[in-house]
Amino acid sequence: MQFKTPLQQFRSIAILEGWSYILLGFTMILKYQFAMPQPNYVVGMAHGLLFVLYVFLLLRVSYVLKWKFWQMTLAFLVSLIPFGTFYADSKWFSKW
Repeated sequence: MQFKTPLQQFRSIAILEGWSYILLGFTMILKYQFAMPQPNYVVGMAHGLLFVLYVFLLLRVSYVLKWKFWQMTLAFLVSLIPFGTFYADSKWFSKW
């Protein structure tokens, strides 16, 4: 599947970033309750990469679509909340 618009790219990375955030919570349990740090390392690296990509694409899509400052700030803040990107995608990103 090819994503032609910056918004499509941003929305797909937003969903992947949200899933990586949830997986990171599960791997934290593995790391601290069961002394299995390797899954946390792998998922943590993927989550970090996806978060940086999310912020980069957020800046890009904000510029291309001329989002207001509050829209860009809100899109950034929801990435810090578990399940935030899923909510934002379903309620806002498709309409902005």
